[in-house]
Amino acid sequence: MSEQRTTQSSAIIGALRQQLNSQTLAAGNKLPAERELADLFDTTRITVKEALHHLEAEGLIYREERRGWFVSRPRLVYNPVSRSHFHALVAAQQRVATTRVLSCETVLAPAELVSDMALAPLSRLTRICRLRSIDRRPVLYTEHYLIPEYFPAIGEQDLSQSLTRLYEHQYGLRYGRSRFDICPTAARGEAARALSLAEGSPVLAVTRINYDQQGRIIDCDREIWRHDAVRIRIDSQEPAFSG
Repeated sequence: MSEQRTTQSSAIIGALRQQLNSQTLAAGNKLPAERELADLFDTTRITVKEALHHLEAEGLIYREERRGWFVSRPRLVYNPVSRSHFHALVAAQQRVATTRVLSCETVLAPAELVSDMALAPLSRLTRICRLRSIDRRPVLYTEHYLIPEYFPAIGEQDLSQSLTRLYEHQYGLRYGRSRFDICPTAARGEAARALSLAEGSPVLAVTRINYDQQGRIIDCDREIWRHDAVRIRIDSQEPAFSG
């Protein structure tokens, strides 16, 4: 990057950050198109893109594929080990949550889950895919892998509700302990499409292997979060998560 472009990019970052911090550019609003911003700052679209990507990395703005750039809303504070389910968690932070079921089907267990879930080779699992939104913005794509014998005919249930509550009320199963992996990764495939992200965009992945009250592995949750929409906060005093 040339010194001049670096200086121009820094100036754009500073100007937009000031507008964002003062809420002159309000949360949820769409930013002007990149070409308009280039004209406004008398620079090139390449320089504007660099500035926007910098602000995106800070979580101040986000991009939706084919729609443009938007001002980020406050991040959801999320403790993965909390028992508060998604809709209650969002409501407690004065936001509005929705869940859309994308699919429910029987699949061959992904190779990495055979070991993690102590399965026999070529085992079958029930996979439930859901898209979860906050204030009408899709922020979380989830895949739930269930051991079928514990959840007969689960596809006939209302899968937009808390699965934790469904497990308990319909199948008499309660979560005991859980094992977590949390790491940044890149959006791919259905997750990228559902979250309106370009392939390879940064996301935060939370994978949870769940045990029931008898110590049996019953399912695995894979959460793919838009990185700008969530802040992980672990409080060891809170009991374990429910989905």
